[in-house]
Amino acid sequence: MSLLDANVSNPKEGGPSFSFSNRLVRFAWGIVWITLGYWTPVPLHFWRRFLLKLFGANIHSTAKVYPKVKVWLPSNLEMKKYSCIASNVNCYSMEKIVLAEYSLVSQGAHLCAGTHDISDPGFQLIARPIVIGFNSWIAAESFVGPGVVVGEAAVLGARAVTFKDLQPQTVYIGNPATELRKRSSKL
Repeated sequence: MSLLDANVSNPKEGGPSFSFSNRLVRFAWGIVWITLGYWTPVPLHFWRRFLLKLFGANIHSTAKVYPKVKVWLPSNLEMKKYSCIASNVNCYSMEKIVLAEYSLVSQGAHLCAGTHDISDPGFQLIARPIVIGFNSWIAAESFVGPGVVVGEAAVLGARAVTFKDLQPQTVYIGNPATELRKRSSKL
């Protein structure tokens, strides 16, 4: 991984958290995405997939990426069949973010695969993968933290926040997210 040691790079004083090559790729990606992808009309899913794949994303041809999505590093994004990222989602992919088949991340949600070690004097950045399970739904403006695994057919309600794994077939709401009820097993 291209994550740097905070005690050497000193990000608290403006030093980088990632290698130069990582920052260069993200810079190029940012220019390409803002000029050719971010603003494009809704039906152009194929075009946005193409741009993301150009920078290393692993995206199935049936997956949908809507306009105004932010992807920090495309090579850390994997989208399976019929998965979907809606408009204004922030996919902060410092580490791998995987959307399983038929998973949906609704508008304005935030998938954050990075945090800092607050016990470390250098404030070391920590990156952990996120997995959004089969047929699960991350509702509008919700937040999924680093290292979270969202179980199959789980739901994280609108504006809910989770830093813990979500159990399969379960609906969660609130901040922090708490179990509301089980989801129908007919799915």
